[in-house]
Amino acid sequence: MSLLVGLFDSGLGGLTVLRQVQALYPHSPCLYLGDTARVPYGQRTTEDIRAIASEVVHWLRLQGVGVMVMACNTSNALALDVAVAEAGVPVVGLIDSVASGINSDRIGILATPATAASGAYRRAIHACRPSASVTEIGCPAFVPLIEAGEREAPELRRAAREYLAPLLEACVDTIVLGCTHYPLLRPLLADLLPPDVQLVDPAVAAAQRLGPLLASLGESPEAERIAEPRPADPLRTFYCVTGEAEPFAKAATAWLGRRPNVRTVSLQSPARAF
Repeated sequence: MSLLVGLFDSGLGGLTVLRQVQALYPHSPCLYLGDTARVPYGQRTTEDIRAIASEVVHWLRLQGVGVMVMACNTSNALALDVAVAEAGVPVVGLIDSVASGINSDRIGILATPATAASGAYRRAIHACRPSASVTEIGCPAFVPLIEAGEREAPELRRAAREYLAPLLEACVDTIVLGCTHYPLLRPLLADLLPPDVQLVDPAVAAAQRLGPLLASLGESPEAERIAEPRPADPLRTFYCVTGEAEPFAKAATAWLGRRPNVRTVSLQSPARAF
């Protein structure tokens, strides 16, 4: 039986990571947890994030996952050590995954306020490229507007201009989308940026890193290494949320291209969710 891949985020954003995992490893079953009762994470305290990460990791462990993907930059930045210590299975993070593949010395980071304040991206990038100049910008307006489905709202464009201004002043040539919600803003950001500025999605690097890990755990890498991504079997992906299932299912339809079957769970319950 294939290993169950567990992914978690505060809400919809982690679906961008899930889609990358599904595209590369369509035979791997996935369990996605959106902690929608506490979204957004990005404006919570470090203590809150670490406590939440511990609770989420414990719940995923009870569900029998064989590997975990932290599909949330904020928890990755502030609580990766918590997840690694408590998961009991391998943990894949976004920040280290993308930092090792960046080929630039003028880098901008768009992230939640908590992730930006943590300096996690700067430290990870400097560990790989000590000479790099890294400018981190906290973007408090992005996640609430995206979660509300307001991707065409004028205030979103105004906020994007504000957040990009210091990056353009720093003459960055690479911008990391340091929140899993932000790839949904790629068209807007590209429209506001010079054409030579590269936008980098950490979900891609994390998904690619998952492949060798699955192989080392006994999966069949030959079956997964395919020339073209194939659609995942929707029956092999389970969607759970800590808030109301219906709003999440409705909003997730636009992200996934189909309506997922979502169930509400209690992280305090030891029962299997599926």
